[in-house]
Amino acid sequence: MPVRPRLLVAAAGLALACAVPAHAELPSADGTLTLDGLPRPATPPPEAGPVVPAQVVGWRNEAKAYEYGDGVPADPVRAAELYCRASRYGDAESQYSLAWMMTNSRGIERDEAAAAHLFAAAAEQGMPQAQNMLRHMGTPVGPPPACLRQPDEDRVSAAAAAPAGPRPVPGRQSLWPAAIPANAPPSIVRYVQLVAPEYKLDPQLVLTFMQVESNFNAWAVSPKNAQGLMQVLPETAARFGVHDVKDPVQNIRAGMAYLRWLMAYFQGDISLVAAAYNAGEKAVEKYLGVPPYAETRLYVLRIRAGLGGRREAPYDPSVTPPSQLLALLRPLKLSQR
Repeated sequence: MPVRPRLLVAAAGLALACAVPAHAELPSADGTLTLDGLPRPATPPPEAGPVVPAQVVGWRNEAKAYEYGDGVPADPVRAAELYCRASRYGDAESQYSLAWMMTNSRGIERDEAAAAHLFAAAAEQGMPQAQNMLRHMGTPVGPPPACLRQPDEDRVSAAAAAPAGPRPVPGRQSLWPAAIPANAPPSIVRYVQLVAPEYKLDPQLVLTFMQVESNFNAWAVSPKNAQGLMQVLPETAARFGVHDVKDPVQNIRAGMAYLRWLMAYFQGDISLVAAAYNAGEKAVEKYLGVPPYAETRLYVLRIRAGLGGRREAPYDPSVTPPSQLLALLRPLKLSQR
């Protein structure tokens, strides 16, 4: 365990010291209480299989019980490890609670750098308390902590039955058979099959995104003003030269243009492309993988399920140079292949 510099608790900070279990308070040479000796919780190992939202809520509730001694003996280390476990899957409340424990040394070692990242992740999911804390702490620096990294078990049930297959190469046709969503309107299917090759995209890929985004509802509008079949933001449509995002044909073309760009930018990595389509490419680069947002992590799993568990797809490398952070993103994902 790394030894941190001794942190003296002055009289003004006695409230903080009182929140720490008595066995963790060690006297310094001058008799002042210190917080040396507080434990650093271990990062839980990867999960053995797919995780459903109810499990994440269960971890959070169990962590609360251990943090406050509700029905079980108080155990801040166990609480922090459970919060970390839930934080990986984008649980904003767990991210906030773990950051609060780290900031206030609530029975665990103080770590403001990691806490800032955790507050930021919860704030980016719209949690007001985390937004307030982040304003006081400032912009996080350094890489995100392990509790925010993409879960190593991010795989879908369908993946178990899907053949591994060779790695796709730029410009090649799809390496898996088309599985058109059962509820896809035939007119939309025909149009996508006709136009997707112009963007060097597999029609199944486009239809899967369309199903997850809008369930083929041309009039769908999200709370963030993403619109139409491909749930395209007006600014994204403008970015790719589309003027009427409400027109179904233009909407599909805008979505395909963005998908083509993302496929080139992340070199055909479906998880990264799906995460970026949902949360933006900057968020993917910030967190060196799928961002720790519950919505985004679930979105990636749904996309992968629609593609039979595939991890990669062909892409057109001429559209844009790849992300400069791919060298950092790929090592974190190698263990998942």
